[in-house]
Amino acid sequence: MDENQQAGATNTSIKLLPGPRFRVALMVAILADALQLIVFPFFVEGAESPADDVLDCGVAGVMMWLLGWHWEFLPSVLAKLVPGVDLVPFWTLAVANVYRKAKRKAIAEGKNRDNVRDSERSSE
Repeated sequence: MDENQQAGATNTSIKLLPGPRFRVALMVAILADALQLIVFPFFVEGAESPADDVLDCGVAGVMMWLLGWHWEFLPSVLAKLVPGVDLVPFWTLAVANVYRKAKRKAIAEGKNRDNVRDSERSSE
């Protein structure tokens, strides 16, 4: 097998495993959403619940520190202001959506790299 065939074989499959920051962010999101579901009586007041506000601000800060700013975090914060909406796991959904977008971007970049390599090979 020559070098071009080996390079083609390794570039056909792209594996994107979530890194440690995504794993930690997902665990924090699941924990925050579970806490808001399990300790529901303390968070039922929506925007009037200081415990809910502290938890959401803390989770938002941790998410931005781990993953950077993403628009998916904004609905998570705003939706928590509505009473009873804490039943929806917005933090978990936001982190999952950030991962989905990162995966799609990595695949697109991988395809672009393959296209550049193919064009370089054809010009040789």
